[in-house]
Amino acid sequence: MAFLQDAPQLAHPYRGDRLLLALLDRALPAERRAALDADLDALGDYAQMAWQRACATTRRKPVLTQWDAWGRRVDRIELTPAWQEGAAMTTQHAVLAAGHADSEHARLEEFARVYLYHLASEFYTCPLAMTDGAATAIRASGNRGLIERALPHFLSRDPATFWLSGQWMTENVGGSDVGNTETIARQDADGQWRLYGRKWFSSAVVGEAALALARPEGSGHGGAALALFYVETMDGERRRPELVIDRLKDKLGTQELPTAEIHLDGLPAWPLGELAHGVRQVAPMLNVTRSWNAICAVASMARAINLARDFAGRRRAFGRPLVEQPLHAQTLADLQAQFEGAFALAFEVAHLLGRVEHGTAAPHEAALLRLLTPLAKLWTGKLAVQICSEAIECFGGAGYIEDTGLPQLLRDAQVYAIWEGTTNVLSLDSLRALAGDGLGALRMACAGWLEGNDDMHAASAIRQTLDAAARWLDQHAAARDTLEAGARGLAFTLARCAAAALLARQAAWSGRHGDPRPAAALRRFVGHGLDRLVTPDADNTALLLG
Repeated sequence: MAFLQDAPQLAHPYRGDRLLLALLDRALPAERRAALDADLDALGDYAQMAWQRACATTRRKPVLTQWDAWGRRVDRIELTPAWQEGAAMTTQHAVLAAGHADSEHARLEEFARVYLYHLASEFYTCPLAMTDGAATAIRASGNRGLIERALPHFLSRDPATFWLSGQWMTENVGGSDVGNTETIARQDADGQWRLYGRKWFSSAVVGEAALALARPEGSGHGGAALALFYVETMDGERRRPELVIDRLKDKLGTQELPTAEIHLDGLPAWPLGELAHGVRQVAPMLNVTRSWNAICAVASMARAINLARDFAGRRRAFGRPLVEQPLHAQTLADLQAQFEGAFALAFEVAHLLGRVEHGTAAPHEAALLRLLTPLAKLWTGKLAVQICSEAIECFGGAGYIEDTGLPQLLRDAQVYAIWEGTTNVLSLDSLRALAGDGLGALRMACAGWLEGNDDMHAASAIRQTLDAAARWLDQHAAARDTLEAGARGLAFTLARCAAAALLARQAAWSGRHGDPRPAAALRRFVGHGLDRLVTPDADNTALLLG
């Protein structure tokens, strides 16, 4: 019989993940592990089942049916099995509710669950991130009525009462520039606020609620005049008639996720707080949703590398397995080292978020969180695309074949650099964080992470690169255009410094527990260089774009 190549197999995503296990062993008190381990083990089981199901079935997309057979507008969306299972998986294993527990470790425990569930969920984690952000923003608003109305649903452990929340910000006129929002909020004769307008990207339109930016009628122009409103989308079992779904987006990736264009025609709404400064009210959501983005990007990297490494042991070429081919092994090791840096940074942001929220963080860590959140999101988003691309190349032509499930990894990864702010938007956000004491906070944090580290070369490289970044900032502080033009290189540099210092911390801890692999990852990561600083040449840019 002709040769048939064995397909890659997915090892248990929890029991076989030494990085996650080591992180939890290092960071969590032992008494918190039992309940968490049970959920993580079950989510790993589900992830294996979902991968096997995806490999054995034809891929489906959501289907929008706008009218029933008798002409009634229904806007019904048929979802994939993973999405139909989403509420039960989320509530049974506290994927979302865990992040709002009364513990400084709550966010770390939540994001460990997210990391394992994400790919199996077929991006059901997108509306979960929006829901988490909405719960955070509503709690921060102090609006007692909305807190009592919405949070029990958003954080429910019962699928029968669990609600998803959307985040309706983007319009035709602008994406990141929400100050151009055209949606109008108008009070009716009974004093009820109602929203009128078009939202261009609604990634959780199947949810029961949403937060939406709108301009109260007569309030003026610009972002400061916007208000943030809470809406509900359902009237019993039926979608509210004031919410009309125009169509579903046909996207490059995340195709199981129903992203819609919608019209609001008098949808009832309730302001979270004052009828102004809505963009400021969105701010509490950003640390949360950007953290989801970074963790999900790391999850995609983990899946791509795990499959590529498994395949390297199954595929023979030129008389031996791929993993024994020197250049192939070198490539896989490079991917592993970059991934370990991204994993360390993303999960440090998750843990830091919980400590800041619960008031147990050190004085400098609030400024550190403001800086590391955009850095982690932008760097992991770009790195996920690079790693998924390189990983599917490790399969040769098979990596390009749709029903292997591998091309989907790359298509889906592209979204991480776009959601919740593009790389350039996040680079400018990091500049604003540096305008305070962000760099000082990062220096202090890195010094702490490097304590106990015995890799003097890595420590020296980190300190020297941070010094170079400080000089670069001082050199260009008076030239705002130059500062902004070089913001991306600066952001990547600081992200890599933070990741390297965190790898050093993990290497020191793991070394004491007999595992030399994190130290090897540190050496290789630093060996690829930390400095990505550039000095923009405005004249050259003008010539090339002229």
